[in-house]
Amino acid sequence: MSRQNIDGTREAPFSVQEFESRRQRVRDLAVEKGFDALLIADPANIYYLTGYDAWSFYTPQLLFFPVDGDLYFIAREMDANGAHRTISQVPRDRILGYPETYIHQAEIHPGDWIALSIRDLGYGRPLRVGYEGDAAFFTVRTYRALAAGLPEWDLQEDHNLVNWVRVTKSETEIDYMRKAGRICEISMNAAFDGLRLDRPQNQVAADVMAAQARGDGTVDGDYASIVPMFPTGAGADTPHLTWADTPTPAGVPISIELAGAHRRYHAPLARTAIIGDPEPELARLGDVTVEALQAALDVVREGTTSNDVAEAFTAVLRRNGYSKNSRLGYSIGVGYPPDWGERTVSIREGDSTVLHTNMTFHLIAGMWLTGMGYEVSESIRVTENGCETFSNIPRGLISLDSRRYL
Repeated sequence: MSRQNIDGTREAPFSVQEFESRRQRVRDLAVEKGFDALLIADPANIYYLTGYDAWSFYTPQLLFFPVDGDLYFIAREMDANGAHRTISQVPRDRILGYPETYIHQAEIHPGDWIALSIRDLGYGRPLRVGYEGDAAFFTVRTYRALAAGLPEWDLQEDHNLVNWVRVTKSETEIDYMRKAGRICEISMNAAFDGLRLDRPQNQVAADVMAAQARGDGTVDGDYASIVPMFPTGAGADTPHLTWADTPTPAGVPISIELAGAHRRYHAPLARTAIIGDPEPELARLGDVTVEALQAALDVVREGTTSNDVAEAFTAVLRRNGYSKNSRLGYSIGVGYPPDWGERTVSIREGDSTVLHTNMTFHLIAGMWLTGMGYEVSESIRVTENGCETFSNIPRGLISLDSRRYL
């Protein structure tokens, strides 16, 4: 979280110059794609362009971004009233709030008010306007209300335009991600410490989330976009399972996936642990997965492609009789629930995206076999001659009872 002043305002996470540079790059790309304006609903993109940071995205909120005029932030009235406390780049007269009477009504919707307000600003004329069709909080009702209220507009999917501008990070962003990586290390070690025989995993999740928020005393933690995940035993053959009150068992793999977050920038990490000794098949799967991930990391550098990285990983799997159907990785940076990914570059075969310095990725070597699985990952920065990892925890299978890597 950003440092808060006594009047409730927060220090801007970036300089005025960096915010303006971001907005200009968005304008330039929007013009290149033929848009007159953008409707930005992804809270990560709103934060990226304005610094706005609040848990208000569960009701409709938009950044209206004309390419040749002032941008406007439009949100629920109670949120708009305090938005200036985190938005340092938008004057208060360009922060608009729709009345509470529009919330959760069958016959009217906040999008109706938003459309009318944009029309009153002088934009009720033929325009080609891009919208974020993949943004989790841009609802069908919001789209339909805007389409009905501004029929002059040609509404077109913008295919994550702002997200693509975010792909290459500034030095300040890289610094935040390094700090997130440090918090991630602390949080992963909290999971290792907490996963004790027969201890309920909801208690372990509490340990992890406390560590994520606490940070290390010098670096403050933020809430992560995704909760800690602990697929266990036969359930480790699939990702994204969260916790229950299940007692931690012995003799089976426990996949741990979590992230550190700082100033909304994320550094995720996955590791696999066990209480006791692994079955030979799990031990072999772990060794091969770690070797394959290292082969992929060895390829990462300025000028290589996503396909090159994925092929290096796959070659090791193939040589050892394994295969992986899911992608190896994806671009990361700013994150809000429900995801810490950027929905842009995927590290997989067939993706020809060229990697450049200061692109950042989560390379997750998740091997999900029937009734068993092994996860290991790294959050990385592409450099001119290789890659930097944001966390520093050994990749091998960890024995929780002896705290040694097998």
